[in-house]
Amino acid sequence: MIFGLDERLIFPDPAQAEDDGLLAVGGDLSIDRLLLAYHNGIFPWYSDDTPILWYSPHERFVLYPAELKVSKSMRQVLNSGKFRVTVNQCFADVIKACAAAPREGQDGTWITTEMQDAYINLHHEGHAHSYEVWENSILVGGLYGIAMNNVFCGESMFSRVSNASKTALIYLCKNNAYTLVDCQVPTDHLTSMGARLIPRDEYLDVLNS
Repeated sequence: MIFGLDERLIFPDPAQAEDDGLLAVGGDLSIDRLLLAYHNGIFPWYSDDTPILWYSPHERFVLYPAELKVSKSMRQVLNSGKFRVTVNQCFADVIKACAAAPREGQDGTWITTEMQDAYINLHHEGHAHSYEVWENSILVGGLYGIAMNNVFCGESMFSRVSNASKTALIYLCKNNAYTLVDCQVPTDHLTSMGARLIPRDEYLDVLNS
């Protein structure tokens, strides 16, 4: 049974999630509720025409930085100096760009205006971070997500030129001390870079270690 949230800051046990990962409905996107959700391996994913939906998939699509695969052609791109990467320089621009560039295999965007505002608030409090990729002083790619313990919970990425989002992800994996990058939704793009599915329990063990 799907759990209905109210004003109390509680979530059911993630093990109670439906087969598709849906765990709860309702509540709000306050900073405290979002941090509680991510601490328990739960994230919001919904659209403008639905209430807030909270998910905890039985399997999690993740990338261990130690397992990152960088192709020869991508190494050449990185070594060329074509791109410059910054961190937390324009979070709002990155999340808006991600909202305008739906994920692989999805129609429309789940990054509603309400979601954007909530994650910008998290960023102002130091919990959400953006990685920006620049070419000739123009923002051409990036990603954003939540830092939770030793896990980076990646929310979305965008690319306006080839290899820009890959550059952001590689920078994240190679230049930070995260044990795991949570990619949430499987894509061919991320699979080619070493991401894979792991059981929820394994994910929670890493999250809380």
